[in-house]
Amino acid sequence: MKPRIKLKNHRVATRVYKVNAGETQRLIGGSMNFPMTADHIVERHWMPLIAKSREVCANDGYAKEFLKMCRNNVVGAKGIELRANIKDTNGQSDGFANTALEQSFKAFSNKKHCDIQGRLSLRAIQNACITSAARDGEFFIRLITGTDLNPWGIALQVLDPVRCPIHYNEEKLPNGNYVKQGIEFNQLGRPVAYHFTHVGTDNIDYNLGGHSFVRIPAGEIIHGFLPDLLEQKRGLPWTATALMRLKMLSGMEDATLVNARASASKGGFLQWRADHGPIPDEDDGPYEQELEPNTFKELPPGLEFKDYNPHYPSGEAQSFSKRILQGIAASFGVTYNDLAKDLENVNFSSIRQGTLNDRDYWKELQTWLIEELMEPLYERWLYQALINEAITVFNKPLKFVRFDKYLGVDWQGRSWDWIDPRADTEAAIKSIDYRLKSVSQVIRERGDDPEKVFQEMAGDIKAMQAAGIPDHAIPYLIQNNKQGASHENPETLDR
Repeated sequence: MKPRIKLKNHRVATRVYKVNAGETQRLIGGSMNFPMTADHIVERHWMPLIAKSREVCANDGYAKEFLKMCRNNVVGAKGIELRANIKDTNGQSDGFANTALEQSFKAFSNKKHCDIQGRLSLRAIQNACITSAARDGEFFIRLITGTDLNPWGIALQVLDPVRCPIHYNEEKLPNGNYVKQGIEFNQLGRPVAYHFTHVGTDNIDYNLGGHSFVRIPAGEIIHGFLPDLLEQKRGLPWTATALMRLKMLSGMEDATLVNARASASKGGFLQWRADHGPIPDEDDGPYEQELEPNTFKELPPGLEFKDYNPHYPSGEAQSFSKRILQGIAASFGVTYNDLAKDLENVNFSSIRQGTLNDRDYWKELQTWLIEELMEPLYERWLYQALINEAITVFNKPLKFVRFDKYLGVDWQGRSWDWIDPRADTEAAIKSIDYRLKSVSQVIRERGDDPEKVFQEMAGDIKAMQAAGIPDHAIPYLIQNNKQGASHENPETLDR
């Protein structure tokens, strides 16, 4: 039998370590004490969040500015462009195939081919997707195929996320699948189809609860959203955490304007002294008198003027509004100065750091949009285009057996100019000299295609040679003086 050991002066340590936020307290009584699943959170808050987000984005200037910032920085003026990078069997760049793919995809991007209605170019569809994701939390693109659509046999249809009903759930279908939030999944949780409400009388698959639905296979739908929780099936608006502050700021501005107008009016009250005033039985009503600038009127005996001179808004109104707007900017993930267009008291170092942080955020969203939209779109477009023999080199179509090879493409998103061109240019040159970056990498960071830049450089050299400029003078004209060439005047060089 083992001896029993009696411990003295030892307390259980589990009560020593506690998290105050986990306790129910008066100041945080409105916080949740029980976690909810992603499905429960989305189904409970999706519709009111969408409604409020759409209203705010339509009426609030700061929300509209955020949507514009998303479009300008994620998509940009040129959109996310295809950069073919196909290699031949020797590992060299297949220039003919690259040019054919880029030109064919660019032709497809025209609105008369890309959009099923012929209204939106591919760049405009990218803008619609990023706007829908920011405002509604997600986007839906339907891929429609058919030989009579265009030479490539594929076109796009932008769908409103509201058309995919969030409260449509089926625990088990006859085929063993289940429907959750309008999306049909197999037993492994992989989407196999999407269900959309249909208001027309054509293409109706079935009716349920008085609504017409059309079932679209998952292979024909591109569904993109940024998940906030594990196992999340539908997206929530990016504006969600800023909606309350936007309403508060709007109400604050309205109240401030009303108070400012009242303060500017300089009104007042007329008060009778004791034992004075009109006879109670008279029906003349209260005594009123209109004031005009720089005029003074005599009041009846016994009547006194009490001025009303509110002093609001005062200094705290501006600081309060700025603080609220800083919280809104943080909710959006952007800097306050960029959202509010407020550059007062901003120095170069602070604005540079804020701009660099913003650019990292926009690059992340660019990568997300490429992965969610452009990569699946290109793969389906390439499949249809090769089947329809729509991509040709010297009037010969590219072969479908090289489908996997032709998937090797890159995407070029919007880039930005250097904040300090001189310092950033010198840093780029040093990075190349020290072998930290290649010339192609620096060119791509500027948003250009290295192959096109090299081709233009080669064209410049040929043009100079055709113009009669000696070969030994050309380096002086196209290179930096520190990098190469003679410092002498090319006119005095020995010919």
